Amino acid sequence: MLVAGIDIGSITTEALLFDKDKGVVSYTIVQTGADSKKSAEIALEKVLAYPSKQKSDLAYIVATGCGRKRADFANQAVTEITCIAKGVSYLFPEARTIIDIGGQDTKVIRVDEKGRVVEFEMNDKCAAGTGRFIEVMAKALNVELEKIGDISLQYKKELTISSICTVFAESEVISLVSEGEALEDILYGIHKAIADRTMGLLTRLGGAQPEIVMTGGVAKNIGVVKALEKALNHPIKIYVEPQIVGALGASMVALEKV
Repeated sequence: MLVAGIDIGSITTEALLFDKDKGVVSYTIVQTGADSKKSAEIALEKVLAYPSKQKSDLAYIVATGCGRKRADFANQAVTEITCIAKGVSYLFPEARTIIDIGGQDTKVIRVDEKGRVVEFEMNDKCAAGTGRFIEVMAKALNVELEKIGDISLQYKKELTISSICTVFAESEVISLVSEGEALEDILYGIHKAIADRTMGLLTRLGGAQPEIVMTGGVAKNIGVVKALEKALNHPIKIYVEPQIVGALGASMVALEKV
């Protein structure tokens, strides 16, 4: 009983194969690029190559993410809110609050003991506080994206980035550089701004209830994770590969269908 879940996001696309008896068989992460349909096809092709399977070997395919409707080869398209909740519930059955920060949006989700969505909040159509926000700031500071989290943990001064707009925040960061503020302090301020924005969503949700799990590509940024844990005063659990949780949840939905 082999099924597939495909999560087509704004920046990356994840595909995952799940076997009823063996669990996760394989997964892949590719850049979405300008053609989300093509990236979904490439991701599926890559994920099938590892166990040497064909598309005909799949009992069911579920697509999720903002580009889910572009995957016309999928049997069904399901919202990422549902799929993230399903994936987290499979990995962390005790989870009650999920923080998902992707390339273009932030979602906070409350789930019950069966992994069903109780309530959720999303940011508006602004990239502030998302993966794209971090990319813009890293470029403005000429720092490698993979290194900014570790560097920010060396901060000595708590700077505040007050702008919630990515464009204005970039100008604010450049001003801090010209004022001679330390790189690690500026990076901490950026990560704290993301944490503060996420906390605003959680407040609208009624607060975070443990266990708290974080998913999405930004969960790989230790600076953001630590800033959130400090704001929450509670540890956050993260799967070894937080980017594939949506695709895993999609495969869970596929398994239920067959």
